[in-house]
This record gives sequence, C-alpha cells and structure tokens, in this order.
Amino acid sequence: MHIRIMAMATLVAASIHLSSQTIEKNYKGLNDGNPISANVFCADPTALEYNGRLYVYGSNDHQQFIKNGKKGENTYGEIKSIVVFSTDDMVNWTFHGTIDTKKICSNWTTNPWYQGYGVSWAPSVVWRTKEDGTEEFFLYFCNSSHGVGVLKANSPVGPWKSPLSRLMIHYDTSGANRIGTNANFDPGVVIDENGIGWISFGGLGPSRIMPDAARIVKLKSSMTAVDGAAVKIPAPYHFEANELNVMDGKFVYTYCSNWAERKDSEWNAYKKEKGISVSKPNTCTMCYMVSDNPTNPDSWVYKGVYGPHPGMGTNNNHSHLQKFQGNYYYIYHGAPLMQSWQNAGLIDSKTSIFRSICVNKATVNESTQRISTVTPNLTGCTAIKNLDPYTLQEAETMANCGGVMYEDYKNIKTNTKVSTLGNDASENMYIKMKAGAWTLVRNADFGEEGAKSFMLRVKGTGKLEIRFSKSSRDIKATIEFASADWKDYTIDVDPEAFKGKHSLYFVFDEADKVQFDAWQFSHEPAINGIFPISTPAADKPTVLFDLNGHRLTSGTPYRGVVIEQYQDGNGKTRSRKRLSANTVH
Repeated sequence: MHIRIMAMATLVAASIHLSSQTIEKNYKGLNDGNPISANVFCADPTALEYNGRLYVYGSNDHQQFIKNGKKGENTYGEIKSIVVFSTDDMVNWTFHGTIDTKKICSNWTTNPWYQGYGVSWAPSVVWRTKEDGTEEFFLYFCNSSHGVGVLKANSPVGPWKSPLSRLMIHYDTSGANRIGTNANFDPGVVIDENGIGWISFGGLGPSRIMPDAARIVKLKSSMTAVDGAAVKIPAPYHFEANELNVMDGKFVYTYCSNWAERKDSEWNAYKKEKGISVSKPNTCTMCYMVSDNPTNPDSWVYKGVYGPHPGMGTNNNHSHLQKFQGNYYYIYHGAPLMQSWQNAGLIDSKTSIFRSICVNKATVNESTQRISTVTPNLTGCTAIKNLDPYTLQEAETMANCGGVMYEDYKNIKTNTKVSTLGNDASENMYIKMKAGAWTLVRNADFGEEGAKSFMLRVKGTGKLEIRFSKSSRDIKATIEFASADWKDYTIDVDPEAFKGKHSLYFVFDEADKVQFDAWQFSHEPAINGIFPISTPAADKPTVLFDLNGHRLTSGTPYRGVVIEQYQDGNGKTRSRKRLSANTVH
C-alpha cells in the first residue's frame, strides 16, 4: 500500500487547496461558546466536578430527533439514553457518547407498570469517596412522570449499572403519592457536608401560586433508597426542573416556575406571610429557595429568580448551578442550534423543541447564598486555561465543527446503534470524517519553543490540513494517509509556525472512509518517522486508566489511548493522556 506522509509550506498547501472542494459550514457561531455542542441536541443539564474536569449530563434529544427522521416535534417519548460531555477549560468539550439507559434497565420489573422503565429524562448526578478510598458515582433520572431511577458506576462515564430492579421513587413511595397532576420527576441530588444524600423531585402541579408539587427526601447511606417519607418544599409557582446545592451549610433548591397567572394580591399576601420583599417571578424562569433544615417546610425561604426564560426557540426551562475550579456556572438549555439549522434550511421550519445545552458564568455569594441573575447568551464562557497540544487529545474534543453529525461518532466496539453510540463499552470513541469536514479546538498553547512534530491517529484514506483559521490561506501543515487499519502518522512541522497560542482547525480536505481518533504535537522532531513520546524526568508515573476511568492493572491487554495519573516534580497529582502499547506494564 502506497502511503505518503508530508508537511507542506503554507503557500504551497494553500495553492493546492484552491482546486479542492469548499469546507463544510459551521452552524454554531464561529466565535461562540454556546451551545457546548455544534452537532448534538441535548437538554436538562446536570453536572459534577471530578479530577479537574467538569462533566455535564443531559437528556438525549438527538435520539428523538433521529427517531423522528430529523423532523417534527420533540415528543420526548424516544429519549432512552443520556449524553455525557466534559471539559477542563470551559471552551473545548469532549463528547463521551451516551449512557444507554434502555439497555441498562432492560431487566426492570413491569409489575406494577409505574415502577418499570420507559424513558430517561432530566438526570442529576453526584459522587463520593468511601472510607476505603473507592469512588462511587450515582446518576438519577426521571422515568417520565412515574418516578426516579438510579444508576451506579465507579467513574463519571461508566460503565453504569442499575443497582435496583425498579424505580427508586415511584407512586408508592411515602410522601410521593400521585395527587392530581403532580409528577414524581426531575430529580435533583446533593450530598451535604455531613456526607448525607438528599434528593428533590416533583412537578406539574396545579397552575397556581402554590402547586404543592415539590418534594425532598433524605437518602440512605447506599444512595439507592429513600430514608423516610418525602416532604413538601413550599415553592411558589413551582413547575419542574428541581436541583440542589449546599452552600455554607445551607441547602439551595432551584426550580422552574409555572405559567399561572401572577396576581398582585396573592403575591403580596405571600410576601407578608413569609416576611420577604422579593418580586414575583415571571413565567418559565429559574427560581431558588434556601433552607437550613430541608425536612421542615417552614424553613424554606424564597429568594427570587436567578435565570430568565432562555428563549432561543424553546418553551421550557431547566438549569443546574455548578461550582467548578472555584467559580459557579449556570448550565441550561435553549434551542439555538435547532434555529440555526432551520435558518440554513437543513431541517424543516416546523421542527420544534430540539434543545442544546449552554453554559454561562454565574455570580454566587456562598456565605449569603445569593445568586445574581444570569444573562444567557451565545458568547458563553471565557477559557479558564489553555489547551495543551503536547498532551494526547481525542478527536471528539472540540469547540466547534462542520460536517460532523451526532451519528458520525462511533465506538471501537462493533454493532453499536446510532441511537446509543455504545457508550457502555470501555473503549475510545472516534469520528467519521467526510471530505470538507472539520473540527476546531481553541487556545492551543505551543509555548515559545514551538512544536516540531505532529501525530495523527486515523484510518481510511485522505488528507488532513492543520489551519489556524477556516481560510485556506492559513494552512500550516498537511498530512496524507492511507490505511485500512488504525495507524499513527507522524510529520515534522515548522516550530516557528507552531509557536504561541492558536486555534487549531483540523480540516479533512480529502476523505474516503476516514475515522479520526486522536492527535498530538511534540517539542521534539520525529525519530525515523516515529512520534517521540517522552516522560519528563521529574514525573513519577503512578497508575493508568482507560478512557472510562477504569484502572488498568499490570499485564492488562490494552491498546489505544490511556489516562496516566502521576505526580509532578512538586508532588502534585496530575493526569494526562497518552498512547499505550498492547500490554500495560
């Protein structure tokens, strides 16, 4: 097989490109941070911080989109999986695929019917370290209006298992009995400062100032069973989207308000009764309450609105307030990607309510539990750190893309379904790239020394251009490849070009059956065509994990990308990605 590997000067590469096809358009604003994904419809976000990364989970609207034939209304009935993204810089997001709840919960009871599995919406997630040092992750989701299910894992991306054979909360749960139109859904979970788990849930109550549909209950130490009866949270104009935080020893409960008529007389009477002076919330806004004794309904104090109706083409609201690296972020959904696709004629104008997760920074005073009102926008967040191009990066890490769709993400495991992506498998993901398709990462910091070589992990036949912008006049290196199997291709690059901080566009100018898996730069030139991988002398490797966070023991057969956890010269525990040989040593 003839394989050509080469680097071209910018001018020569640009002139060659003039005869090739136009690259794919971007439908997320080129300079925007929101939504976090340019190709995956997802909603109802929740999040956790783990090992220096922010993991965001959401309802998989895209599964319904595909089931609908990419048209029509999102009826939510085919959402049977949960999406997972993560970031460590707030601008470049890694798509980890989906959690296949339908498969995981396939053995759930069907008697009584309302304790069985149907769908998975609006997740909430939490993790803890046990006394023996092991870590546990718990993911809760609502099964339509019937109740709340729970999954368990030992890493933030699984594999997930169901510790129960039915819903954890359902119509027979004490304090959660169905009354009128009340629904046992939209869970919000938190572990308090004493290590005790709590979960809030409920919604869809009567359209009035006090629907009495919000609930909270303590969890047993297992985190998979309730401890006692659920009690009411007297949340004014409550509708759905429950979440919990703990700040300075107090519980902060957030929720979405309903569409009930706001009568001044009712609100004034409520304010007088509660001794508060805040304004009544507008419809479909994110509100919050504070308590130091969550099981006492009289202890909850309404504090106001912290998130407006997002607009952006959606008629509902759901958010999560998450602390990450010392700052709070408002994670919510809108439908800007759907609107962009409609404006471009990619989907029918009658397609509706396919949402996207967005993030904006929030201002929170933990000592007073005051949350300033957030203004959602497409600009999104400012990067909190630069991307390290000298660390192995997954292809599915990006700030934007063109020509890449949800169904283009694949897992190494065979026979995976488009609707689930097979994220229950403990393997790396990759992306199908067609001619003209591209991905973008921001703030790649090459430093003053500059990069001298580049490695591409790929299979198929094609040509990759590395650019600093979408323009064909900004090509900095080109690499050609041809292989039916996974192969690492290495080229030397000009360190004067790859110096300082840049956005990187990976443009596949030519592509035939191309699968894009990973990339990395090095300070050192290639050695006999082989990419130089070195471990700094000051670093002390400790343990290796696969990309799902499972520890790889000595002698484990494993080839591909691994996460190496090590101590740097200052004794600080850090982690990085690298390629592994066939066997972990």
